[in-house]
Amino acid sequence: MPTPSAPLPDDLAGLHDAVVGWFDDHARDLPWRGTPEVLPEPWPVLVSELMLQQTPVVRVLPVFEAWMERWPTPAALAAEPSSEAVRAWGRLGYPRRALRLHAAAVAITTEHDGRVPDDHVALLALPGVGEYTAAAVASFAFGQRHAVMDTNVRRVLARVVLGQAYPSTSVTASERRLAQALLPADDAHRWAAATMELGALVCTARAPRCDVCPVADRCRWLALGRPDHDGPPRRGQAWAGTDRQCRGRLLAVLRDATDPVPKAALDAVWEDGAQRERCLDALLDEGLAQVHLDGTFTL
Repeated sequence: MPTPSAPLPDDLAGLHDAVVGWFDDHARDLPWRGTPEVLPEPWPVLVSELMLQQTPVVRVLPVFEAWMERWPTPAALAAEPSSEAVRAWGRLGYPRRALRLHAAAVAITTEHDGRVPDDHVALLALPGVGEYTAAAVASFAFGQRHAVMDTNVRRVLARVVLGQAYPSTSVTASERRLAQALLPADDAHRWAAATMELGALVCTARAPRCDVCPVADRCRWLALGRPDHDGPPRRGQAWAGTDRQCRGRLLAVLRDATDPVPKAALDAVWEDGAQRERCLDALLDEGLAQVHLDGTFTL
């Protein structure tokens, strides 16, 4: 195992017990989660992981539940056109994720007999599945030992172990080595889920609740007096007037329509003509929209 670039906590077993014990008592009851005794089904885990990328749980829950009712298996989704996946994605944002999930369902159906593969390499080969998602599915759905590094986990490790307010903008090699070294020998998937939940509910980005943190007495950042972030400025994502907002407006028209939409209906929802045409061209190029011979548009 590569040596981590930061010293590990002295009582690593105590850290594991404190975080996982807190998780057992305070974890949210989410439909894609299992229990300490029973792992969840892999397909709901994969769907939830793609939906949760840059999207809060409260927005994902109703879409996830409707999705699973309609497409309880990869084969059920693969049997429908990809446009239906985009339509059902609703307003979750980043709708290319819907196309990727549909493509993954097709690959699972045709290449893996309809079952989400349990092999990390095979998971990585699925459309739309990157290093994080593959590790998360392998860990949560199959109980394997992987470092699952989403934003919440990275923030917990940065504060508790490194004494930093926030992790770096992107995952570094040293950060991966540290996360791997911190994994417990047994039930590493519970540690992964617990650190993720701790970051989501307690060790939050803007208002950490250190008074109720189960590892406050072990947190290096708290011991140092909660020093301010000294890295590059953290900027929130702009929305108003951006291409993302424009694309969302155009897709909303297509998603809500039962029949092909005339160009005028798209023109009406965004005033800047050059930006509107650029965004519409991008949607067509990405396969999120299609134009018909009569000049009308659909998903």
